[in-house]
Amino acid sequence: MPLSTYRIHRIYLAATMNYGLGSADPEELSYYNKIRNEMDNMKKEQVKKGIPLNWNTPEGMDK
Repeated sequence: MPLSTYRIHRIYLAATMNYGLGSADPEELSYYNKIRNEMDNMKKEQVKKGIPLNWNTPEGMDK
């Protein structure tokens, strides 16, 4: 049986706030682990800061 939107929201909140799930349902656990893995991957990626400088302006934009 698919997860209800209410349950999906509760699992999402638990995963994003670093709470435990408190359930042994395999479908809920897989969704929880999927969100946690996505969050861990986002933490590993570097954040690009600042304004990118692009000196190659398209034709007509510099006039």
